[in-house]
Amino acid sequence: MRSSNPVFSREGSFTRGTGYAGFGTGAAQQPQAGGPYSGSPYDSNPYAQQYGQPLTDEQLQQMYQAPDAGPLQTGRMTMDDVVARTALTLLTLVAGGAVAWFALPVGNYGLAVGAMIAAAVLGLVISFKRSVSPPLILAYAALEGFFLGAITKALEAALPGIAIQAVLGTAAVFAAMLMAYKSGRIRVTARYTRVGTAIAMGFVILLLVNLVASMFSADLGLRSGPLGIVVGLIGIGLGAFFLSLDFAEIEAGIRGGAPQRESWRAAFGLTVALVWIYLEMLRLIAILRGDD
Repeated sequence: MRSSNPVFSREGSFTRGTGYAGFGTGAAQQPQAGGPYSGSPYDSNPYAQQYGQPLTDEQLQQMYQAPDAGPLQTGRMTMDDVVARTALTLLTLVAGGAVAWFALPVGNYGLAVGAMIAAAVLGLVISFKRSVSPPLILAYAALEGFFLGAITKALEAALPGIAIQAVLGTAAVFAAMLMAYKSGRIRVTARYTRVGTAIAMGFVILLLVNLVASMFSADLGLRSGPLGIVVGLIGIGLGAFFLSLDFAEIEAGIRGGAPQRESWRAAFGLTVALVWIYLEMLRLIAILRGDD
């Protein structure tokens, strides 16, 4: 399957073939011909020649005659690999947050802003890097965690209990999306991806416009009041949308026999989505509790 998630959308990603898969939800759906992915760089996916087209009789015979590979010798990505790498990445993120929580005084955001910028740069490097780099992914998690720890501490000082509320809210969104995906209530199709991506692009543009307006002391009301609540809910919904793309990519990678190292790319994608949801959850809770 061609990748829809920005984290996985590059040559060398771990997906194979051209279908959109689901956890036990039936046959994969094919993107429409001439769609947004036609003629894209992903058409040269190294896996597509084998998995995206019917195999010849000679290729099938070679596959049947090949010796069986045990689970420990395949070197292919499994769900256990994804879970283990994701857990390690999230633990690194939490450790970075703990350092900021205990080391930075409230109101001292210089280092936190620097960590945020560095994490953003690393995130872009990881996203466009063809080969997977676990050290870069863990460095991203540590820097992002440091930034999250600093802003969470500041909000916790003003609104006690907001940290645990945001963590529980993020976990609830993740669990709900996983259950909905596995049950087949959410299917990652080409249309679903196009609509969600269009909304995400509009959302980012809106935030950029608001940022520019704030530099000129103009307030669009996106960070407070009823409009801020609506924007916060949309932001959380988009984070959930990114998670569904991650789930589809992970399953497609496992089904296609992606290399084991690609589980790090999956862990990075899930971490980015969870960070997005957590930040939007913090902002929404702050608005609801009256911190405009």
